[in-house]
Amino acid sequence: MTGNQKLPPAGNVLITPNVLNKSSNYRWVIVGLLFFATTINYLDRQVISLLKPILEKEFSWTESDYGNIVTVFTFFYGASTLLAGYIIDRVGTKIGYIGAILVWSLAAMGHALAGSTFGFMIARAFLGIGEAGNFPASIKTVAEWFPKKERALAVGIFNAGANIGAVAAPAIVPWLALVAGWQTAFIVTGALGFIWIVVWWLFYDIPTRHKGVNAAELAHITQETSAEFATAGDAASVNMVDGVAVKYPIFANKAIWGFMSGKLLTDPIWWFFLFWLPSYLANIYHLDLKKLGAPLIVIYLAATIGSVGGGWLSSMLIRKGWHPTRARQWSMALFAICVTPVMLISQMDSMWPVIAILSLAVAAHQAWSANIFTVAADQFPKQVISRVVGLGTMAGTLGGAIFPLLVGRILDHYKALGHLSEGYYIIFYVAGLAYLAAWTMLYIFVFRRVNIK
Repeated sequence: MTGNQKLPPAGNVLITPNVLNKSSNYRWVIVGLLFFATTINYLDRQVISLLKPILEKEFSWTESDYGNIVTVFTFFYGASTLLAGYIIDRVGTKIGYIGAILVWSLAAMGHALAGSTFGFMIARAFLGIGEAGNFPASIKTVAEWFPKKERALAVGIFNAGANIGAVAAPAIVPWLALVAGWQTAFIVTGALGFIWIVVWWLFYDIPTRHKGVNAAELAHITQETSAEFATAGDAASVNMVDGVAVKYPIFANKAIWGFMSGKLLTDPIWWFFLFWLPSYLANIYHLDLKKLGAPLIVIYLAATIGSVGGGWLSSMLIRKGWHPTRARQWSMALFAICVTPVMLISQMDSMWPVIAILSLAVAAHQAWSANIFTVAADQFPKQVISRVVGLGTMAGTLGGAIFPLLVGRILDHYKALGHLSEGYYIIFYVAGLAYLAAWTMLYIFVFRRVNIK
């Protein structure tokens, strides 16, 4: 190009195949930011379960008391997700995510001020309100930054942060509690969110405004935009004014019922794995705070592999030519089956075979989770995805709020009889069947309704 030649206007740039090969790939940096946010999210969430042996002695908690504390968190988490999704859709992912992590980080640190069981309930309530924004903001960000064929992998990568947080927690929290007191554990982990806020503010923007995104990557990201409204869902339509989508009737799309049912039936099982596995290992295998770390790290590392692997599997099938819905359908069927061996735990006599089964189950759950979120992203347009994720998360936490009450009472009943292990076995049977039931609901409302020939 000579000095007298001018570049064409930005809107008229011709994207040639050669230019497309030079994509900036900044979208993967964004996934990294989502990954670290989710890691902090689950680190803050997991602290109380690891400190349960200390706190239940200091505050004289029963299993039902602890179940009530878990229920308070899940209730406020679920009740806030729809509002969080609405706010994020209105203010955007950059500001919305900052608001969410600011609230939950302050709440996480606030646990250190709790002087009673009621004080912990207040702290957990605000933690739930703040953390409600994490997944609506993350899924909306993925929908903004990735085409459908890459979304499951992107979700799987950031969702792996949930497991890294759960892995980091047993490595960090018991040590902090033993060295500096349980209050310090809450303060240090809660403070990490403020570091992330600064990084997010400096490095995030939507793709069309981001200086790190070149024309080739923007073309890759937006390759499906023109057809997205026409193909989203099975029956819903978008009202258009001068070619602009102004309204999307979410509940006219029956996929919302499959998504909500899937979350309702499986999220409570994940909450159980997250909040009761440390207690289960302590009660049944007599592990103290120093010995809990190794088995929990193994379990949640397996969950990390499951999260990324689950997203990779369906994305790989799509690259091989499978319809996205068909790829999600059969991948999720496999993951549902992989949870069922937890029903065999009652037949195990030693700890490490149980750890192996639990590792497979949590890996399968996280693989399932990566795909159920992308089912929602596939079926609905970007403009409403935060609200859709909020509805699904609200349904999941409704089950998550009820299930701990049931778990606490079952365990207290069998503990009084001197057969605590039998109480856990009942819960594992429920867990083993829940994913098959959830897949059936997804098949009825989503998979069989979409033309995947």
